Amino acid sequence: MRFEISKVLDAIEGRVCTDPSLARAVLDLAEVIRYQDLDGGRPASLLRLGMVIDALARDLEEDSVPVYAIVHRALLSDADLTSNERMVVRRWADDGLVEVLDNPGDRMLEVADLLGLPVLSRARFDGLRGRFPWVAEQPGRVLAPVPGAGGPVFIGHVGGGNVPVAGTRSATGAKLLARQWRCPEPGCALFGAGGGGGAFADLARVERAPAGQPPPTLRGGAPTCPRHGARLGDAGPRPRTEVLAVRIGGLIRRRFVLTEGQSVLVGRAPEPQGGIVLGQWLNDEARRWISRAHVRFELRVGEVIVTDISTNGSGVRPGGSMAEPDRIPLKPQQSRVLSANDMVELYPGVQVGRADELPTGAPFTPTSVMAEAPTMAMRLPRP
Repeated sequence: MRFEISKVLDAIEGRVCTDPSLARAVLDLAEVIRYQDLDGGRPASLLRLGMVIDALARDLEEDSVPVYAIVHRALLSDADLTSNERMVVRRWADDGLVEVLDNPGDRMLEVADLLGLPVLSRARFDGLRGRFPWVAEQPGRVLAPVPGAGGPVFIGHVGGGNVPVAGTRSATGAKLLARQWRCPEPGCALFGAGGGGGAFADLARVERAPAGQPPPTLRGGAPTCPRHGARLGDAGPRPRTEVLAVRIGGLIRRRFVLTEGQSVLVGRAPEPQGGIVLGQWLNDEARRWISRAHVRFELRVGEVIVTDISTNGSGVRPGGSMAEPDRIPLKPQQSRVLSANDMVELYPGVQVGRADELPTGAPFTPTSVMAEAPTMAMRLPRP
């Protein structure tokens, strides 16, 4: 059972991030792990985060949905968690995958305001609605995870709406995210030059790109590191980015960020590490056709460029048209600039395009992060 739980925690790890371009909702981890009514289990369990993430994926009808988790520092030594769970949370903190604070306060709402994210919480935020009026005015922006027949569901206990809805990034958020920031604290996992610090720094699985920095907190109007409380230095403009998505069989399976100066490989199982792996979602025929590294995406002067590096070639669907006469073949080693709404088709039903222009269009069956959870550890409440 310990091995199975470790596999679940590894799967959950792939769904936490502080990247403004990828996070789809913000939550307080210390609150979520104590939703004891979700499974009837022990007082605190990190597995409940996986249950809430699965519920978010179902509502958004999209796989691989990441959440932006705010973590109270006391959680790193919380005796209600297992030693393995505490170690996992500390590693997430050292990798910069979660934001650790001495006093989270209203940071969750600040992040949601700056990034335009929905908030997953049972708190009602009565004293903060003047500062953040959207809490009560925009349906779907604050949702409470509660027990449902097949796992957690969301209810709009503040502002109405039962489906998570993204808002618009605030003007302040747009300005903060246009710049790179540096923390004077050595080894800062959020605003350092790269990589994290701390007891698990040698085990870090990620290296933070400047474009993936979280938004600073504002103290007295000055951009400040939320973890260390130190004023941040302006390190220049943030690189341009584009968020692309992979759609397979009509379903959005994965989003990824394309940054100027750093290409991204997409294929069945591209190497080196960091490419977008599609193999887990492909049928046998698609696996035979799609090369390990099939296409390369680059962002140059604001333009998305795709280059076919496969054996069998691919195609471009201009404007998203699925009419066969409109399909433009892309031969091996051929490149093309993608216009608005263009999709790259690696194989019929396997497409990559700009995330905002690639809607889901099929019945959704999510890939659960809880698939490996031992059943005796997940006692769902009776309907």
